[in-house]
Amino acid sequence: MRFTTRVLLLQLATVVAVVAVSTGVFTLLAVEQLKAESESAALSIARTVATAPLVRNEVTLETTRQINPSAAELATGPLQSYAGEVTRRTDALFVVITDGEGIRLAHPDPGQLDREVSTSFDAALRGEEVIAWEHGTLGESARAKVPIFAPASRQPVGEVSVGFERASVFDQLPRLLLSVGAAAALALLIGIGAALLLRRRWEQLTLGLQPEELVTLVQNQAAVLDGVGEGVIALDEGGIIRVSNEVAKQIFHRTDVEGLSLKKLNLPADVIASLQQGEARDGVVVGERVLYLDSREVDRGGQRLGSVIIVRDRTDMMALSTRLDSVRAMTSALRVQRHEFANRIHVAAGLVEAGRNTEATEFLRTMQHRGPVDYPLVGAELLSEPFLQSFLGARSLAAAERGVQLQIKEDSLVLGTLQGVSAVEDTATVLGNLLDNAINAALHGPEPRRVELTLLDDGPELVLVVADSGPGIPAGTEVFNSPTPEPERDQVHGHGIGLTLCRDLVRRRGGELWIIDPGGGDNGRGAVFAARLPDVMATEVETPREG
Repeated sequence: MRFTTRVLLLQLATVVAVVAVSTGVFTLLAVEQLKAESESAALSIARTVATAPLVRNEVTLETTRQINPSAAELATGPLQSYAGEVTRRTDALFVVITDGEGIRLAHPDPGQLDREVSTSFDAALRGEEVIAWEHGTLGESARAKVPIFAPASRQPVGEVSVGFERASVFDQLPRLLLSVGAAAALALLIGIGAALLLRRRWEQLTLGLQPEELVTLVQNQAAVLDGVGEGVIALDEGGIIRVSNEVAKQIFHRTDVEGLSLKKLNLPADVIASLQQGEARDGVVVGERVLYLDSREVDRGGQRLGSVIIVRDRTDMMALSTRLDSVRAMTSALRVQRHEFANRIHVAAGLVEAGRNTEATEFLRTMQHRGPVDYPLVGAELLSEPFLQSFLGARSLAAAERGVQLQIKEDSLVLGTLQGVSAVEDTATVLGNLLDNAINAALHGPEPRRVELTLLDDGPELVLVVADSGPGIPAGTEVFNSPTPEPERDQVHGHGIGLTLCRDLVRRRGGELWIIDPGGGDNGRGAVFAARLPDVMATEVETPREG
């Protein structure tokens, strides 16, 4: 049996029980009310009769007489006539008047006159009023007994007993019970209708799932959410986050994700629009992280429930990709250098073999002064660091092929060398990204297209300044937090992903990457970027040993 059916039956049983108990209690109260009304009416009539001057005088007279009147005399006497009149006016079963010895002086049945009453009259003769249900000569009735006092005295001389027949007391009970039954039936119908509506609403809210299924669903949900290495965010139809896992909270640096909208997570408007349409977005920059977002709608039984967004942190992967590009650039530079150096060694060897020693010596001196490779790089002699010479030389070749001249400004000076593989990789990553962006920007600027580079080392610290002749950065553009960019921006000043990763890399080293001058405007200057890389240069320069 389904849970909703069990709940429905339980509710119906509860409604029936409540209605039955309420009906019984109301019926009992109604019976008690009718009894109380009849007793009150009997008591009121008895008091009225007992205080009537005629009754007090006649009963006092009969009580003090030595000889009791006969039944025939009483039947035609004033008390019998008065009692009969009261009985007719009040629809009472009887109005009985007795003397001080309990002898009937007035009775609806003349045959009962001059006889002692069948019920106790002691309480009335003590001056007490009595209300009771008793069985007398006329059957069971609700009766009230009131003492009759002598005129101008508090001495009881008799009693008045007024009763109402049991059947007459409950004349209104059938009609009352009919009303109670109708109300009970109406309440039962309302309860059944409410139970059915509640069952339907319950099934709508739970999508027809049973409690056991809901428990399993919650357990599976917790296992899935906490068992994946990606962020998971579930939204309702209104776009409000209802469920998220710990990975998503860590990615967005929030502990109170539930109840927020996507806008509160600092996602750009165009990204939110794409997610609402069920589209995936890659390369979304949020803070210092690069994210991949994928949205899927969720429905059950044709009813749309909301959507689920998968959040993947691609920051590390993008950083590795950038480092890989740097390594490839270094490899390419070394390959070019090796090839060119091999060619020059062959030339020197040929000169020596030909006996042209003077020319060979001059050729080798020229190689020592200019370097093993001829790069279109102005100012390379200002750098003593071999890797920077090779790396920038290779970049100058690539830039020259695209019509951009790369030059090192005359105020540059690097005397030390990069220490360790990590320093080489980080420097290549940052410098390569800045140069790529600057070359792309210069291609959109006027001729002559050039990129100027300033490098200075100060102890273990290396400072880079890259300026281009491009159109500059448009006003209001946040290049470090730019989401997936438009093609024009990507072609001019790179994308926010590379700059964001580079800045994050530099900051992890304790340095900084910033914009000195965004350029643009009427002056026609290009953008100027700067980076400060601590702990990348060797603090001591080794001197060659003699001998």
